[in-house]
Amino acid sequence: MKKLCVLLVSIMLFPFGLASASVQADGLKVDMHYVVVEPDGNGSVLVKHMVSYTNPGEKEYQGNGNGSISVTLPKGAINLQVQDESLGAKPNAAGFSVSKPVPGKGSIVLPYTYQMPAGIPIAFSLDYPLEIMQVLVPDGKGSIEFIGAESSSPQQIDIDGRSFWMYSLEHVDPGKEIKFAYAKDQQPASGEDPATIDSSKNPSTASDVTRKAPDFHNPGHIRLWEQSALKKFNPHVLLVVLGMILFSGISYYSYFRWKNRIEDAKFGADEEEAAFKQLLARQNAIMDKIMELEDTYAQGKVSEEEYSVKLDAYKEHLVQVKMNLRQFVE
Repeated sequence: MKKLCVLLVSIMLFPFGLASASVQADGLKVDMHYVVVEPDGNGSVLVKHMVSYTNPGEKEYQGNGNGSISVTLPKGAINLQVQDESLGAKPNAAGFSVSKPVPGKGSIVLPYTYQMPAGIPIAFSLDYPLEIMQVLVPDGKGSIEFIGAESSSPQQIDIDGRSFWMYSLEHVDPGKEIKFAYAKDQQPASGEDPATIDSSKNPSTASDVTRKAPDFHNPGHIRLWEQSALKKFNPHVLLVVLGMILFSGISYYSYFRWKNRIEDAKFGADEEEAAFKQLLARQNAIMDKIMELEDTYAQGKVSEEEYSVKLDAYKEHLVQVKMNLRQFVE
Protein backbone atom coordinates (compact mmCIF):
# COMPACT_ATOMS: atom_id res chain seq x y z
CA MET A 1 0.00 0.00 0.00
CA LYS A 2 2.89 2.36 0.78
CA LYS A 3 4.38 1.83 -2.68
CA LEU A 4 0.99 2.49 -4.25
CA CYS A 5 0.68 5.81 -2.39
CA VAL A 6 4.15 6.82 -3.55
CA LEU A 7 3.19 5.89 -7.11
CA LEU A 8 0.03 7.99 -7.00
CA VAL A 9 1.65 11.03 -5.44
CA SER A 10 4.77 10.91 -7.60
CA ILE A 11 3.21 10.51 -11.03
CA MET A 12 0.17 12.73 -10.66
CA LEU A 13 2.16 15.72 -9.43
CA PHE A 14 5.03 15.87 -11.91
CA PRO A 15 4.93 17.65 -15.31
CA PHE A 16 4.97 15.08 -18.10
CA GLY A 17 5.40 15.55 -21.86
CA LEU A 18 2.41 13.34 -22.66
CA ALA A 19 -0.18 16.05 -22.99
CA SER A 20 1.93 18.49 -25.00
CA ALA A 21 1.50 17.09 -28.48
CA SER A 22 3.92 18.51 -31.05
CA VAL A 23 3.47 18.70 -34.80
CA GLN A 24 6.13 17.44 -37.18
CA ALA A 25 6.86 19.18 -40.44
CA ASP A 26 5.31 16.25 -42.30
CA GLY A 27 1.97 16.61 -40.51
CA LEU A 28 2.23 13.87 -37.89
CA LYS A 29 1.89 14.77 -34.22
CA VAL A 30 4.15 13.44 -31.50
CA ASP A 31 2.02 12.88 -28.41
CA MET A 32 4.78 11.52 -26.19
CA HIS A 33 8.48 10.63 -26.20
CA TYR A 34 10.31 9.21 -23.21
CA VAL A 35 13.61 7.39 -22.77
CA VAL A 36 14.74 4.77 -20.24
CA VAL A 37 18.50 4.32 -19.70
CA GLU A 38 20.04 1.43 -17.77
CA PRO A 39 23.13 -0.81 -17.86
CA ASP A 40 23.07 -3.96 -19.94
CA GLY A 41 24.43 -7.29 -18.80
CA ASN A 42 27.44 -7.17 -21.14
CA GLY A 43 28.81 -3.86 -19.83
CA SER A 44 27.18 -1.59 -22.41
CA VAL A 45 24.29 0.84 -21.90
CA LEU A 46 20.75 -0.10 -22.91
CA VAL A 47 18.61 2.79 -24.21
CA LYS A 48 14.86 2.31 -24.63
CA HIS A 49 12.65 4.78 -26.49
CA MET A 50 8.87 4.98 -26.62
CA VAL A 51 7.31 7.45 -29.08
CA SER A 52 3.63 7.92 -29.92
CA TYR A 53 2.80 9.39 -33.36
CA THR A 54 -0.70 10.54 -34.32
CA ASN A 55 -2.09 11.39 -37.75
CA PRO A 56 -4.64 14.21 -37.25
CA GLY A 57 -5.72 14.11 -40.89
CA GLU A 58 -8.46 12.06 -42.49
CA LYS A 59 -6.23 10.33 -45.04
CA GLU A 60 -3.71 7.57 -44.40
CA TYR A 61 -0.18 8.94 -44.07
CA GLN A 62 2.52 7.03 -45.98
CA GLY A 63 5.40 9.50 -45.75
CA ASN A 64 7.60 10.96 -48.45
CA GLY A 65 8.67 7.72 -50.08
CA ASN A 66 11.17 6.71 -47.40
CA GLY A 67 8.62 5.33 -44.98
CA SER A 68 5.99 6.95 -42.81
CA ILE A 69 8.44 7.64 -39.95
CA SER A 70 12.22 8.09 -39.94
CA VAL A 71 14.42 7.87 -36.83
CA THR A 72 18.06 8.93 -36.50
CA LEU A 73 20.14 6.94 -34.00
CA PRO A 74 23.13 8.20 -31.98
CA LYS A 75 26.59 7.58 -33.37
CA GLY A 76 27.93 4.33 -31.94
CA ALA A 77 24.50 2.75 -31.42
CA ILE A 78 24.43 -1.02 -31.99
CA ASN A 79 21.97 -3.90 -31.77
CA LEU A 80 18.88 -1.94 -32.77
CA GLN A 81 15.62 -3.70 -31.92
CA VAL A 82 12.17 -2.43 -32.92
CA GLN A 83 9.85 -4.37 -30.66
CA ASP A 84 6.70 -4.15 -32.82
CA GLU A 85 7.51 -6.19 -35.94
CA SER A 86 4.24 -5.15 -37.62
CA LEU A 87 5.63 -1.63 -38.15
CA GLY A 88 7.97 -2.90 -40.87
CA ALA A 89 11.14 -1.20 -39.60
CA LYS A 90 14.02 -1.01 -42.08
CA PRO A 91 17.56 -0.02 -41.02
CA ASN A 92 19.40 2.68 -42.97
CA ALA A 93 22.68 4.57 -42.69
CA ALA A 94 21.31 7.12 -40.22
CA GLY A 95 19.04 4.84 -38.19
CA PHE A 96 15.85 3.26 -39.45
CA SER A 97 12.48 3.98 -41.03
CA VAL A 98 8.99 2.58 -40.53
CA SER A 99 7.05 1.45 -43.61
CA LYS A 100 3.65 0.94 -41.98
CA PRO A 101 1.29 3.83 -42.88
CA VAL A 102 -0.34 5.83 -40.12
CA PRO A 103 -4.14 5.62 -40.58
CA GLY A 104 -6.23 8.76 -40.67
CA LYS A 105 -7.20 9.88 -37.17
CA GLY A 106 -5.05 6.99 -35.93
CA SER A 107 -1.84 6.50 -33.98
CA ILE A 108 1.33 4.42 -34.02
CA VAL A 109 3.37 3.64 -30.91
CA LEU A 110 7.02 3.12 -31.81
CA PRO A 111 9.06 1.21 -29.18
CA TYR A 112 12.73 0.66 -29.98
CA THR A 113 15.94 -0.10 -28.12
CA TYR A 114 19.65 -0.03 -28.85
CA GLN A 115 22.94 -0.41 -27.02
CA MET A 116 25.68 2.18 -26.54
CA PRO A 117 29.28 1.40 -25.55
CA ALA A 118 30.03 2.38 -21.95
CA GLY A 119 31.68 5.77 -21.53
CA ILE A 120 30.36 7.26 -24.78
CA PRO A 121 27.86 10.15 -24.45
CA ILE A 122 24.43 9.48 -25.92
CA ALA A 123 23.53 12.15 -28.47
CA PHE A 124 20.58 12.39 -30.85
CA SER A 125 18.24 15.00 -32.33
CA LEU A 126 14.51 15.03 -33.09
CA ASP A 127 12.73 16.34 -36.17
CA TYR A 128 9.83 17.61 -34.07
CA PRO A 129 9.55 19.98 -31.10
CA LEU A 130 8.78 18.76 -27.59
CA GLU A 131 7.63 20.87 -24.67
CA ILE A 132 9.12 18.36 -22.25
CA MET A 133 11.17 15.16 -22.65
CA GLN A 134 11.58 12.71 -19.78
CA VAL A 135 14.60 10.45 -19.31
CA LEU A 136 14.18 7.73 -16.68
CA VAL A 137 16.97 5.80 -14.91
CA PRO A 138 16.07 2.87 -12.62
CA ASP A 139 16.96 3.51 -8.99
CA GLY A 140 20.37 2.10 -8.12
CA LYS A 141 21.37 1.84 -11.80
CA GLY A 142 23.36 5.06 -12.07
CA SER A 143 22.58 8.58 -13.22
CA ILE A 144 22.80 10.86 -16.25
CA GLU A 145 24.08 14.39 -16.83
CA PHE A 146 22.93 16.53 -19.76
CA ILE A 147 25.66 18.19 -21.80
CA GLY A 148 25.04 21.65 -23.24
CA ALA A 149 21.55 21.93 -21.75
CA GLU A 150 19.98 22.43 -18.35
CA SER A 151 17.52 19.90 -17.00
CA SER A 152 15.40 19.86 -13.88
CA SER A 153 16.78 18.25 -10.75
CA PRO A 154 16.13 14.49 -10.81
CA GLN A 155 12.97 13.42 -9.04
CA GLN A 156 12.40 9.91 -7.70
CA ILE A 157 9.13 8.23 -8.68
CA ASP A 158 7.67 4.74 -8.35
CA ILE A 159 5.88 3.24 -11.34
CA ASP A 160 4.29 -0.18 -11.18
CA GLY A 161 6.33 -1.04 -8.09
CA ARG A 162 9.64 -0.05 -9.67
CA SER A 163 11.57 3.05 -8.61
CA PHE A 164 13.02 5.46 -11.20
CA TRP A 165 14.90 8.75 -11.23
CA MET A 166 13.26 11.12 -13.69
CA TYR A 167 15.07 13.93 -15.53
CA SER A 168 13.03 16.52 -17.46
CA LEU A 169 14.41 18.53 -20.37
CA GLU A 170 12.13 21.40 -21.40
CA HIS A 171 11.59 23.18 -24.73
CA VAL A 172 13.32 20.75 -27.09
CA ASP A 173 13.58 22.37 -30.54
CA PRO A 174 13.63 20.40 -33.83
CA GLY A 175 17.16 19.58 -34.94
CA LYS A 176 18.72 20.55 -31.60
CA GLU A 177 21.10 17.92 -30.27
CA ILE A 178 20.09 16.17 -27.05
CA LYS A 179 23.25 14.90 -25.39
CA PHE A 180 23.83 13.29 -22.02
CA ALA A 181 26.43 11.14 -20.30
CA TYR A 182 25.51 8.04 -18.32
CA ALA A 183 27.42 7.15 -15.14
CA LYS A 184 26.68 3.64 -13.94
CA ASP A 185 28.34 3.99 -10.53
CA GLN A 186 27.16 7.50 -9.66
CA GLN A 187 23.74 7.77 -8.03
CA PRO A 188 21.64 10.95 -8.30
CA ALA A 189 20.49 13.15 -5.45
CA SER A 190 17.08 14.79 -5.51
CA GLY A 191 17.16 18.56 -5.80
CA GLU A 192 13.60 19.06 -4.66
CA ASP A 193 13.00 22.07 -2.40
CA PRO A 194 9.59 21.65 -0.76
CA ALA A 195 7.47 24.76 -0.46
CA THR A 196 3.92 25.56 0.55
CA ILE A 197 1.20 27.23 -1.48
CA ASP A 198 -1.38 29.43 0.20
CA SER A 199 -4.28 29.13 -2.22
CA SER A 200 -6.61 30.95 0.16
CA LYS A 201 -4.91 34.23 -0.71
CA ASN A 202 -5.63 33.81 -4.40
CA PRO A 203 -8.07 30.94 -4.93
CA SER A 204 -8.70 31.82 -8.56
CA THR A 205 -5.18 30.75 -9.53
CA ALA A 206 -5.21 27.43 -7.66
CA SER A 207 -5.81 24.25 -9.64
CA ASP A 208 -8.02 21.34 -8.65
CA VAL A 209 -4.95 19.58 -7.27
CA THR A 210 -4.23 22.44 -4.85
CA ARG A 211 -7.83 22.90 -3.72
CA LYS A 212 -8.70 19.24 -3.40
CA ALA A 213 -5.33 17.70 -2.52
CA PRO A 214 -5.45 15.23 0.38
CA ASP A 215 -3.12 15.75 3.31
CA PHE A 216 -0.54 13.30 1.93
CA HIS A 217 0.21 15.49 -1.12
CA ASN A 218 3.74 16.85 -0.76
CA PRO A 219 3.68 20.69 -0.89
CA GLY A 220 6.81 20.65 -3.01
CA HIS A 221 5.11 18.42 -5.55
CA ILE A 222 2.10 20.74 -5.61
CA ARG A 223 4.41 23.69 -6.25
CA LEU A 224 6.03 21.87 -9.17
CA TRP A 225 2.62 21.07 -10.64
CA GLU A 226 1.46 24.71 -10.29
CA GLN A 227 4.57 25.89 -12.15
CA SER A 228 4.31 23.31 -14.93
CA ALA A 229 2.79 23.81 -18.37
CA LEU A 230 0.30 21.00 -17.67
CA LYS A 231 -1.45 22.42 -14.60
CA LYS A 232 -4.66 22.85 -16.66
CA PHE A 233 -4.91 19.07 -17.16
CA ASN A 234 -6.46 16.62 -14.73
CA PRO A 235 -3.43 15.04 -12.99
CA HIS A 236 -5.35 11.88 -12.13
CA VAL A 237 -6.00 11.23 -15.83
CA LEU A 238 -2.31 11.81 -16.57
CA LEU A 239 -1.54 9.32 -13.79
CA VAL A 240 -3.57 6.59 -15.47
CA VAL A 241 -2.37 7.28 -19.01
CA LEU A 242 1.33 7.72 -18.26
CA GLY A 243 1.43 4.66 -16.05
CA MET A 244 -0.10 2.57 -18.81
CA ILE A 245 2.25 4.03 -21.45
CA LEU A 246 5.32 3.14 -19.42
CA PHE A 247 3.91 -0.31 -18.74
CA SER A 248 3.36 -0.67 -22.51
CA GLY A 249 7.01 0.06 -23.17
CA ILE A 250 8.15 -2.47 -20.61
CA SER A 251 5.62 -4.95 -21.99
CA TYR A 252 6.84 -4.52 -25.58
CA TYR A 253 10.47 -5.01 -24.56
CA SER A 254 9.76 -8.01 -22.34
CA TYR A 255 7.51 -9.54 -24.98
CA PHE A 256 10.23 -9.21 -27.60
CA ARG A 257 12.71 -11.09 -25.42
CA TRP A 258 10.05 -13.66 -24.51
CA LYS A 259 9.21 -14.24 -28.16
CA ASN A 260 12.88 -14.79 -29.07
CA ARG A 261 13.17 -17.42 -26.34
CA ILE A 262 10.08 -19.15 -27.69
CA GLU A 263 11.46 -19.12 -31.25
CA ASP A 264 14.83 -20.42 -30.09
CA ALA A 265 13.03 -23.30 -28.42
CA LYS A 266 11.05 -23.91 -31.64
CA PHE A 267 7.81 -23.71 -29.76
CA GLY A 268 4.76 -22.35 -31.61
CA ALA A 269 3.11 -19.49 -29.80
CA ASP A 270 0.79 -18.00 -32.44
CA GLU A 271 -2.26 -18.08 -30.19
CA GLU A 272 -0.43 -16.47 -27.27
CA GLU A 273 1.02 -13.80 -29.57
CA ALA A 274 -2.43 -12.97 -30.92
CA ALA A 275 -3.82 -12.73 -27.39
CA PHE A 276 -1.00 -10.40 -26.32
CA LYS A 277 -1.55 -8.06 -29.27
CA GLN A 278 -5.29 -8.07 -28.66
CA LEU A 279 -4.72 -6.99 -25.05
CA LEU A 280 -2.44 -4.17 -26.20
CA ALA A 281 -5.11 -3.02 -28.66
CA ARG A 282 -7.73 -3.03 -25.90
CA GLN A 283 -5.42 -1.05 -23.65
CA ASN A 284 -4.83 1.61 -26.33
CA ALA A 285 -8.56 1.86 -27.02
CA ILE A 286 -9.32 2.44 -23.33
CA MET A 287 -6.64 5.12 -23.10
CA ASP A 288 -8.20 6.88 -26.10
CA LYS A 289 -11.57 6.73 -24.36
CA ILE A 290 -10.11 8.29 -21.21
CA MET A 291 -8.64 11.21 -23.14
CA GLU A 292 -11.91 11.66 -25.07
CA LEU A 293 -13.85 11.68 -21.79
CA GLU A 294 -11.47 14.29 -20.37
CA ASP A 295 -12.06 16.53 -23.40
CA THR A 296 -15.84 16.26 -23.24
CA TYR A 297 -15.81 16.95 -19.50
CA ALA A 298 -13.59 20.01 -19.99
CA GLN A 299 -16.09 21.30 -22.57
CA GLY A 300 -18.98 20.80 -20.16
CA LYS A 301 -20.68 18.14 -22.30
CA VAL A 302 -20.97 15.63 -19.45
CA SER A 303 -21.89 16.12 -15.81
CA GLU A 304 -19.38 15.60 -13.02
CA GLU A 305 -21.30 12.55 -11.82
CA GLU A 306 -21.30 10.93 -15.27
CA TYR A 307 -17.63 11.84 -15.70
CA SER A 308 -16.67 10.17 -12.40
CA VAL A 309 -18.68 7.02 -13.14
CA LYS A 310 -17.18 6.57 -16.61
CA LEU A 311 -13.64 7.35 -15.46
CA ASP A 312 -13.88 4.77 -12.67
CA ALA A 313 -15.18 2.19 -15.15
CA TYR A 314 -12.33 2.87 -17.59
CA LYS A 315 -9.75 2.67 -14.81
CA GLU A 316 -11.18 -0.63 -13.59
CA HIS A 317 -11.03 -2.00 -17.13
CA LEU A 318 -7.42 -0.81 -17.48
CA VAL A 319 -6.44 -2.60 -14.29
CA GLN A 320 -7.95 -5.84 -15.58
CA VAL A 321 -6.14 -5.54 -18.92
CA LYS A 322 -2.90 -4.76 -17.12
CA MET A 323 -3.24 -7.86 -14.93
CA ASN A 324 -3.74 -9.99 -18.04
CA LEU A 325 -0.69 -8.43 -19.71
CA ARG A 326 1.42 -9.32 -16.67
CA GLN A 327 1.02 -12.99 -17.58
CA PHE A 328 3.15 -12.37 -20.68
CA VAL A 329 5.91 -10.23 -19.19
CA GLU A 330 6.56 -11.80 -15.79
